[in-house]
Amino acid sequence: MQIIVLSRRHGAARTLSVDLRWLLAGAALALIFAIAAGAVLGSRWAPAPVIQPAVPLAQTDAARVQQQEQVSAVRRDAQRQLDAFAAHVAELQARLTRLDALGARLTELADLDASEFDFSLNVGQGGAEDSLGDAAYAPPPFMDALDQLSLRLDSREQQLEVLEQLIGERQLSEAQYLSGAPVRQGYISSPFGRRVHPLTGRSGQHKGVDFAAKAGSDVVAVAAGVVSFVGTRSGYGRTVEISHADGYTTLYAHNQSSEVAIGDLVQRGQTIAKVGRSGRASGYHVHFEVTKHGQLVNPASYIARVGVGE
Repeated sequence: MQIIVLSRRHGAARTLSVDLRWLLAGAALALIFAIAAGAVLGSRWAPAPVIQPAVPLAQTDAARVQQQEQVSAVRRDAQRQLDAFAAHVAELQARLTRLDALGARLTELADLDASEFDFSLNVGQGGAEDSLGDAAYAPPPFMDALDQLSLRLDSREQQLEVLEQLIGERQLSEAQYLSGAPVRQGYISSPFGRRVHPLTGRSGQHKGVDFAAKAGSDVVAVAAGVVSFVGTRSGYGRTVEISHADGYTTLYAHNQSSEVAIGDLVQRGQTIAKVGRSGRASGYHVHFEVTKHGQLVNPASYIARVGVGE
């Protein structure tokens, strides 16, 4: 290959001979140099790649095991709560059954109408309420069980309260009735009415009923009342007198000692004195009198009421 070079200065022409193979080789070398320079500059100015650290497989397994243990612990705790709830419901049911049995027994003892206090039924109650609409809160099923038990317990409590009030009023009323004997153990040794006095031998009116009993044994009130007299009376010895409802008064004489004081409130069957033979007495006994509005009455009818109100 020949190259002609012209010179502007001298106007002369020169001819250069160039081998084509060397020219091609030079061009190839220049191209290779340009590519290499571009690669170097690109690697220098390009952003460095972010390398994500590798997560160890053992660490991943440990996290998964920890999560499984936490889920298991939550399940165990929920099961314990359910078990406790079931035990509480069972306890409430047992208490309700016991209340039903108690109510039925009290109804029987009080001799009340069983249909009026039927403990197998709920107390009638209710009332109009505003509707909450379709968006009303619906409690979970186990809350329904608790609500039903609560309603039944409330029902039984109301029934028992009414029953208690009725029984209390009846007992209070019956406690005012004179009934029974003034001693727990003994026998009638002298009735009410005309008799021959054991000490004087004279015929006269016996104002009460005599009960022979063991010395020092209990003398008891035959009805609830207030002690109106404690002391000694001529012929009667140590005496206790009790005022009752409806104008009744009872007297207990010939006592060995007194166990109450004036103003004391006593109940039927309460010990008020001890059997003795003070005053005019031939032996250990209790002289028992009953008056109504100040008039003597025969105690026999009241003594025969044994068991009334018991």
